[in-house]
Amino acid sequence: MFQKILIANRGEIAVRIIRACREMGIGTVAVYSEADKDALHAQLADESICIGKAQAKDSYLNMERILSATVASGADAIHPGFGFLSENSKFAELCRKCSIAFIGPSPEVIQKMGNKSEARNTMTMAGVPVIPGTKEAVMDAKCGKELAKRIGYPVMVKAALGGGGKGMRVVRNEDEFEVNFNNAQLEAVNGFADGTMYIEKYIENPRHIEFQILADNYGNVIHLGERDCSIQRRHQKLIEEAPSAALDDGLRDKMGSTAVKAAKAAGYTNAGTIEFLLDKDKNFYFMEINTRIQVEHGITELVTGIDLIKEQIKIACGERLAYTQDDVKVQGHAVEVRINAEDADKGFAPCPGNIVAMHIPGGNGVRIDSAVYGGYTIPPFYDSMIMKVMAYDHTREAAIAKLKGALGEIVLDGPVTNLDFQYSILENKKFLSGEIDTDFIHNEYGL
Repeated sequence: MFQKILIANRGEIAVRIIRACREMGIGTVAVYSEADKDALHAQLADESICIGKAQAKDSYLNMERILSATVASGADAIHPGFGFLSENSKFAELCRKCSIAFIGPSPEVIQKMGNKSEARNTMTMAGVPVIPGTKEAVMDAKCGKELAKRIGYPVMVKAALGGGGKGMRVVRNEDEFEVNFNNAQLEAVNGFADGTMYIEKYIENPRHIEFQILADNYGNVIHLGERDCSIQRRHQKLIEEAPSAALDDGLRDKMGSTAVKAAKAAGYTNAGTIEFLLDKDKNFYFMEINTRIQVEHGITELVTGIDLIKEQIKIACGERLAYTQDDVKVQGHAVEVRINAEDADKGFAPCPGNIVAMHIPGGNGVRIDSAVYGGYTIPPFYDSMIMKVMAYDHTREAAIAKLKGALGEIVLDGPVTNLDFQYSILENKKFLSGEIDTDFIHNEYGL
């Protein structure tokens, strides 16, 4: 087992990893920027190292400084968390060259699955259903327009190396194509330094269903059930739940088996997520593989009892999976909301600032993942998430009721948050009935 792990991240995921390592008897090293000198993760770790200025490019995205901190601290592994360098194949390769274990898949798999066009081709070869679309890179609007006409409108223009809703546009007719393609490509270049695009058929009103997988280095792959991530705004997830109300046992088994097939086709190891779109007729299509731990991993832990961070560490250390597919039992229901420092009435603009007073809820079946505290100042340089609030109970209805109760207890004086907006979703009749899809927020709130 590893003796010491450096966490190349910040915020609640860094705190989450530190806690798992502590339970496993593994030493931890936190890295932090100058803006994060008072951050919780820097206080909780066994060691903390400042790696640069506030801007992420000078700190959390600076590979050389992170690797130097790892060597200097004597850590034998790096956990990248999510975001930042977690899906950067170059960083994973540098870890390998420095004889530092990277807690995630191999650099080859990250690169292969990070390119959405190549990932689609891999899945097609493996017999995994994919959305009709281009197989080769699309670099200019003129070529893209011809291909879109063949596919049939509406289409989705996507950045090959995109993510988090960036570099994506829905185009409903030929007249709209050029401006949307160019805008998406510009966003891709600015966000990912790559203007490679691809085009696929746009599935109207789908659900976003993702399957959590675990895969060791010996060919053993299992899934831990699904999460429904359909409640999202501009491809940014707001509320997730596990399991999905849209799947019966037969469809769940079919999609789960397909997720395992997809992971095997990619040569995947460690924890990852196979993402699907599910249409109104219960047809499902591969969308992408997220080659990291997910923000919403906690609800899978609640319904399965399996600690995903610990499993990541064990797999990276060379252990075999301790579970078979038959060992995985999904029981009850869990729902998560993301509480962010942002103003829903002003286009969800980020609202960093000082937390004057704070009270977080507790109780049976309530889980809070957070890295903030009373008196902490949320910096303006990073993601605006304050906490993830999760509730678990025997049924979906009971879990939602428990989550509403937990949100009602929260006190966050200081920054503007999306707390009231999230609460309104939990009271929405369509949400309560389970009649949701990825256009829910747009249709119900006009956002």
